[in-house]
Amino acid sequence: MYAKKLVALFTLTIAICISSPHAVKAGGPPPTFSGTASLRGIVKFEGTVPKAKLISMSADPSCAKQHPSPVFSQEVMTDSSGDLKNVIVYIAAGLGDRTFDVPAQPAVVDQRACMYEPHVLAVRANQPLHVVNDDPTSHNIHPTPANNREWNKAEPPGSSVDETFAREEIAIPVKCNLHPWMHGYIAVFKHPYFAVTGKDGSFDLSNLPPGTYTIKAWHETLGTSAQTITIGENETKEVSFVFKKM
Repeated sequence: MYAKKLVALFTLTIAICISSPHAVKAGGPPPTFSGTASLRGIVKFEGTVPKAKLISMSADPSCAKQHPSPVFSQEVMTDSSGDLKNVIVYIAAGLGDRTFDVPAQPAVVDQRACMYEPHVLAVRANQPLHVVNDDPTSHNIHPTPANNREWNKAEPPGSSVDETFAREEIAIPVKCNLHPWMHGYIAVFKHPYFAVTGKDGSFDLSNLPPGTYTIKAWHETLGTSAQTITIGENETKEVSFVFKKM
């Protein structure tokens, strides 16, 4: 009888631990909690879109000849409906003390045709960052963080660099000292709940545990917008952000 009680108590303890959200060990992508919620939406620009600046690559003929058509700056990029690209949407508060495993798969920045692809990248803290030079000319990649270690590494044609950022920071400017028109941003997060909008301005933050969250949208020249959202189990909410010229 005593042994049966011990087995029952042990089984109950395991069940309680498994059902606790703090006991869930997350991987690289957003983990799946019981009764998960989703936040989806779109980011738009309202008003007259600032005119993009024409980029001259004449200082490096190997760059210029890769662009038979004019090249423009990428600060404010919208489609015909005003959907805004390159906005980082993320959970800024509300996750409490939850921790998440760091993905082993590297995030990639490609230096191609003397531009950064992508222009805006989001990674996890301590996630491998793989920077590739696909151009026939040398580059260097030089992030200038405020909350992480600064580094500046040369990249001859066909080479690559591997680095990491240890702490959360939104967002780190990145430049090439050899080609002044090359610049981008890398945002670093301690959790997996973030997205960078594409051409259609959409984002999807899935597999959230139910709760109340502060959600922020960051743009490199238009600033930051924030909302507070409460979301329940198995609920999907639509969220929209609208930016205007500052």
